[in-house]
Amino acid sequence: MFYQLLKYVLLGPLLRLVFRPRVEGLEHVPEEGAAIVAGNHLSFADHFLMPAILRRRITFLAKAEYFTGPGLRGRLTAAFFRSAGQIPVDRSGREAGQAAIREGLGVLGKGELLGIYPEGTRSHDGRLYKGKVGVAAMALKAGVPVIPCAMIGTFEAQPPGQKFPSPRRIRIRFGEPLDFSRHAGLADEKAVLRAVTDEIMTAVLALSGQEYVDRYAAEVKAEEDQRRKESRRAGGRRGN
Repeated sequence: MFYQLLKYVLLGPLLRLVFRPRVEGLEHVPEEGAAIVAGNHLSFADHFLMPAILRRRITFLAKAEYFTGPGLRGRLTAAFFRSAGQIPVDRSGREAGQAAIREGLGVLGKGELLGIYPEGTRSHDGRLYKGKVGVAAMALKAGVPVIPCAMIGTFEAQPPGQKFPSPRRIRIRFGEPLDFSRHAGLADEKAVLRAVTDEIMTAVLALSGQEYVDRYAAEVKAEEDQRRKESRRAGGRRGN
């Protein structure tokens, strides 16, 4: 009930007003039955824009930090994400990936749409990064199609560190469903999972036109953060 209230009354109209989304390829999203929508992730606003424009309900696997924030703000954020049908996923530890796959398969098993960002985190610089293989594992285990999706313009509307988005027209593109039935029964083969994931990311790249980086986003961001820390320390020593 609250999902519908957000979509049609509280949040959806506001998002359409601020972003004036231009949607392409919506006919590629099936009107019924289980499927995965796999897209790039450029902004916090992505979580809300795609549900706002899709005819069907879509459930995203959201990072657990959105559900565990401190204080009143944290509780309100957690309540909002739960009411919007988002599922918390712990991204730390050895079992994190398997837990995400189990949650995703539960959604697909009910014949619903599952939204996934294969990069695993928001892009910190607007580029498209290497996808993690969880999306392939879910597609093969559930035997469902994958619809590639590209958000275009949301990075500029709300880059990392910016609390509120700037009014800006954005585009959302959906590609033709990808069928991986030829790999049925091979969900435990690492080479197959990597190949399927790369095929999905190639389709997303074709829709988004981003620069591609064949590395995981979290690794690159961690390295850049470390270089900045070292640079600040070096600058502090020179200042002394």
